Amino acid sequence: MNSTIILLIIVSYFGVLMLISHFTSKNSSDDSFYTGDRKSPWQVVAFGMIGAVMSGVTFVSIPGMVSNNYFYYLQFVFGNIVGYVFITYVLIPIYYNLKLISIYSYLETRFGSKSYKTGSLFFLISQSFGAALRLLLAAKILQYAVFDAFNIPFYLTVIIILVLIWMYTNKSGIKTIVWTDTLQTFFLLLAAIVSIYVIKDSLDLSFSETVTSVTNHEYFKVFDWDFNSGSNFFKQFISGILIAVAMVGLDQNMMQKTLTCKSKKEAQRNILTFSFFLAFAQFLFLGLGVMLYLYAEKFGIQLEMENGKFINTDNLFPMLSLGNFGTVAAISFILGITAASFSSVDSSLTALTTSFTHDFLDIEHKNSKEKKRLKNYVLLGFSVVIFIIIMLFSESKGDVITTIFKVAGYTYGPLLGLYLFGIFTKIKIKDAIVPYICLLMPLLTYYLNYIVKEKFSFDLGFMNILLNACLTILCLIIIRKKNDL
Repeated sequence: MNSTIILLIIVSYFGVLMLISHFTSKNSSDDSFYTGDRKSPWQVVAFGMIGAVMSGVTFVSIPGMVSNNYFYYLQFVFGNIVGYVFITYVLIPIYYNLKLISIYSYLETRFGSKSYKTGSLFFLISQSFGAALRLLLAAKILQYAVFDAFNIPFYLTVIIILVLIWMYTNKSGIKTIVWTDTLQTFFLLLAAIVSIYVIKDSLDLSFSETVTSVTNHEYFKVFDWDFNSGSNFFKQFISGILIAVAMVGLDQNMMQKTLTCKSKKEAQRNILTFSFFLAFAQFLFLGLGVMLYLYAEKFGIQLEMENGKFINTDNLFPMLSLGNFGTVAAISFILGITAASFSSVDSSLTALTTSFTHDFLDIEHKNSKEKKRLKNYVLLGFSVVIFIIIMLFSESKGDVITTIFKVAGYTYGPLLGLYLFGIFTKIKIKDAIVPYICLLMPLLTYYLNYIVKEKFSFDLGFMNILLNACLTILCLIIIRKKNDL
């Protein structure tokens, strides 16, 4: 597909985002950037959150990973649903009852200022890496599809994307993002549906034959009962629960959208509705993955392999969409990945800005002019941080989604431990020691995971987050205040 046409599509999409930003920024208050004035329709938030959670990583990684991981990812998704129920009935009431803007201020109420700052810091680290890795994948695809043709270097591509995001985000933040996320979800799902339709026609299959081809394929293996495997059902299911709680319920990015709903009840409806539609969307992308490999096999498309496994599987969907599926599919793919690269990162930058300004700069007590100045500086600062991380990981290979969840196991583990301990116990702890525990536990988790894998050939997989959280809780019990049970 012509690179100039693709560039025009991207420019047009950006124009739509600026238009949305213009309308949503009208009548905005100082807090609109952070709270959306708490007037967002929960149905819009729920639909938009589907795309925000999936992002460009899910868009290309889940279909590609099917060849090496089959449908085992569904075990993780089943666990996610249970995690979302926990968020709905445990975390949402806490956040609304305390009227939180930054969700980490709960830790100050429960433990003290050191725990509060530590929890926020771990979110900042986690979200910075997550946002950078998500944008890295999208930027690589846009580089291949558009910017290489104009001899624009990769680092400049990333800068262009970040500048465009800053232009429409800095006005009203989350108030704008609630609506731009709906575009992301729409175009992500549209690209999958169009691609499935194109492949179905190319393989001369009816709808029922398409379903049969997917469900009868050797990749359609949902459950793994091998206890030593990293994709074992129990490991995937339990880690799915914990990672959903950590990466959505304890994530300022996701919860900030939910807290823009008008009431606690509407926020709860939002989470429950979003969780089931998200599960369906992820199943759709797994099915698309099988069809991509069926297409490649039928038309003799050679894919890179190493040690009997496909490598660089994140390249499969973009390669076929842009080179084999025709103009309509190529346009829908470009719109999908553009929406993903913009909307998943803009919400992350807003959440990072919210957390840092409220948790470390005490922005609530600044005047209006100072609030605006600090907000813009912090937003720019985190854009630079994300750029640096992207360049550090720019040569990485393999599916990005696995990398994100592995990193999350180490960075969100202490945060999960703090919240579980705070919610389910009344024990008071020595707040000053918490930062040291939260820094040491990920290192100990990494060491223990290495030992178990080397000595016993037992892969914890995504269960690192459980080990990390348990070690954190154990240490919190040890540092409880004297005479406190």
